[in-house]
Amino acid sequence: MPEAGDLPMVMAVAAALGLLVALAGIGVMWLLRTRSIGVMLAVVVVVAVAATLAGVVAIIMKMLLEGPIKDFVLSVVAVGGLVGLGVAFVLSKRVVGESRRLVAAVRESPFVAPQGLPAELQTIANTLEEAYARERALEGARRELVAWVSHDLRTPLAGMRAMAEALEDGVVADPETVARYHGQIKLEVERLSAMVDDLFELSRIHAGALRLSRARIGLADLVADTLAGAEPLARAKGVVLTAEAAATLPVEADAGALGRALGNLVINAIRHTPSDRAVVLRAGVDAEGMACLSVADGCGGIPEEDLPRVFEVAFRGETARTPAADGGAGLGLAIAQGIVEAHDGVIEVVNDGPGCRFEIRLPMVSG
Repeated sequence: MPEAGDLPMVMAVAAALGLLVALAGIGVMWLLRTRSIGVMLAVVVVVAVAATLAGVVAIIMKMLLEGPIKDFVLSVVAVGGLVGLGVAFVLSKRVVGESRRLVAAVRESPFVAPQGLPAELQTIANTLEEAYARERALEGARRELVAWVSHDLRTPLAGMRAMAEALEDGVVADPETVARYHGQIKLEVERLSAMVDDLFELSRIHAGALRLSRARIGLADLVADTLAGAEPLARAKGVVLTAEAAATLPVEADAGALGRALGNLVINAIRHTPSDRAVVLRAGVDAEGMACLSVADGCGGIPEEDLPRVFEVAFRGETARTPAADGGAGLGLAIAQGIVEAHDGVIEVVNDGPGCRFEIRLPMVSG
């Protein structure tokens, strides 16, 4: 008959044997880590049954179970182990089957996440579907960018070649026309140079190679600099450019990069605002305590279906491929978005009044 003092000894022996079994099971699972999930589940069940048997062995060693009782206990443990293996087989068969269903769906084009998978596999499938959707959108944007840039390069290059040939062949000889051709060639070269700079900046942003030199700056100074830089373009187009900025709005930012993002928004607003209308640049604090830069224009608004695409590469919101004389390659807003997000900020656009309003929100510096 068991005595009260036997319990600690039995527990110690069972724990020691169970630990040895567990370590052996972990070693086997590490060796079989590249095998099927079904094999892993079988190992788990075998380890559980072996740990139970270790406890039974500990009891038998103390002669606490003898005769028919010992046989009954061992039989029950054996039956439990077989049932566990059966359940593990069924479960592993389903997991392997669902995994193969997911693999088959991945090989299909386009990929559509299968439904009814186990929770973890369903999460993977849904994440893959989102990733494939993003990849398709990026590929479409890249193709659109190549089409836009190819056209934007071809058009001015063709004009420059025609003017250069005319000058070279002496077709144009009067000083006034020669000067005009030279000025036009210089203008096109500057525009193409700006386009190449934009492409280089965008490639750095997409590659995660944008390096920011952050420092404490005031948004009022940034607004003043942007206003001064965009004033000639606004004056030439007849657009009224005004600014409203609070005196103290400190943020931690790269003044050059953030100034470029804000400048892109202002230039975009001027280009799309008719003459005699206004573009208003504001700097303040929003309801959530974030520093907010906004650019409101008089473009007449953006169609609701186009709002989600405004910051896509090469999106212009127009079907005509011939750019305006002061137009860009459609990269300015995409660059602005990349710069703002690199500052842990948010950039958005909404229709507001006679036009639309672009907003940049950045964390403020305390103190």
